[in-house]
Amino acid sequence: MVLDWGCHTARPSRVLSETPTTRILGIDPGTATVGYGLLDWRGGDRIEYVAAGTIQTPRELNAACRLKIIRDDLAAIIKDYAPDLLAVEAIFFFKNAKTLVPVAQARGVILECAASLGVPFSEYTPMQIKLMLTGFGKADKKLVQHSLARLLNHREIIRPDDAADALAVAVCHTRMAQTALAGLP
Repeated sequence: MVLDWGCHTARPSRVLSETPTTRILGIDPGTATVGYGLLDWRGGDRIEYVAAGTIQTPRELNAACRLKIIRDDLAAIIKDYAPDLLAVEAIFFFKNAKTLVPVAQARGVILECAASLGVPFSEYTPMQIKLMLTGFGKADKKLVQHSLARLLNHREIIRPDDAADALAVAVCHTRMAQTALAGLP
């Protein structure tokens, strides 16, 4: 038996072809800091920076309180900016197992919030994000940051790093969507 709860990830070819401008909310998940970045994609390589920042949670709070802050702040961002879809970095590999569970919990809250507010989402691995921004899936952080700044017409690297990482996730989504719309594998 298959249960359909109405929660589906976005298919770039469907979601991005419906409107001339698509607002994408990129998310770099974490527990202490969640990066977010918003872009307006007008098709092709026409990407406009909208906003970026971080959601911070105090270390002295317990996990439940920190997750509530993440959810509440993300819900406010979604309500304020009305994104058409959310792109989130997937958990692919962690060197420190102690940070894996808290980040996975934060990702769960982020995805639940998007689903509850009716925002479709897509997930991308760090390698996919780097590949879409630099052409090299194992690019270092500095190259990704410079590529992002150049693409968004910023004179300097976007700070803080978590916000820049979230914008990179959103850019990755636009490029994956371009590939899907062009019918490329």
